[in-house]
Amino acid sequence: MSSGAAPAIHTDPAWRGRVTAIVLALLILWPLLAWSEFKPWILLDAQSLQATGNFLASFLPPAHSPEFLLLVVEATWQTIAMATAGMTLALVGAIPLTIVINERLSISRLGTGRIGALGRGVRQLMRWLLILLRSVPELVWALLLVRIVGLGPTAGVLAIALTYCGMLGKVYAEILESAEPHASDALLNNGSGRLATLLYGALPESASELVSYTVYRWECAIRGSVVMGFVGAGGLGQRMDESMKMLAGGEVATMLIIFVLLVAGADLVSKLLRRRLA
Repeated sequence: MSSGAAPAIHTDPAWRGRVTAIVLALLILWPLLAWSEFKPWILLDAQSLQATGNFLASFLPPAHSPEFLLLVVEATWQTIAMATAGMTLALVGAIPLTIVINERLSISRLGTGRIGALGRGVRQLMRWLLILLRSVPELVWALLLVRIVGLGPTAGVLAIALTYCGMLGKVYAEILESAEPHASDALLNNGSGRLATLLYGALPESASELVSYTVYRWECAIRGSVVMGFVGAGGLGQRMDESMKMLAGGEVATMLIIFVLLVAGADLVSKLLRRRLA
């Protein structure tokens, strides 16, 4: 004998929230796309498709003459040197600032658990300095420094150093403050200084994450060095700018391939370092 009860209908209890979130996202995204004049359908215009096809066709075959490859190797090495030198200078500034603003390494909070007024003031001042440094993109720093020190890699090195000092100092402090505090607190409570506590307490807990972020930023510095070459900071970007102005697609293709290999190499270095620290 069959029952007359209607079968139960199973519905997703979260569907209202998902639909609401999608609608809100569209309501927010649509005016942003309109204000930014985002018009991807222009790419499908017949004239745009023809220009794109002609430009991409000029990429083949990539330029491979010995004279050009020698120039590209020199520009690539200059790009790597610019990024590495800028990162080194950024580390020289970021590490002391990290020690200063890191509240976990504060000696004044021992006993009372509170940081003194002078310490809070100094930390806030250094935080504002880091905000100022990282607020200005490295490309803008390069444009300003090219006017001061002239064309060449010096402007690029200083631009990377200024911007990345602000980025590294902020993120280093956050990584160290989010690490397990027991080792650092034990060292501070037993009379260790801030530097010793950093080296033997905080760093072993966060070494892998710090190295991973540093290598990632070095990879970003390589990309930034290429971009800054377009404003006269030398390196691979300046060569690419010259080739694009001459509509030499084969030369541009060769430099793009080398650029991809550079980023892949930086990623490999990051993996090797993380594996050794694991």
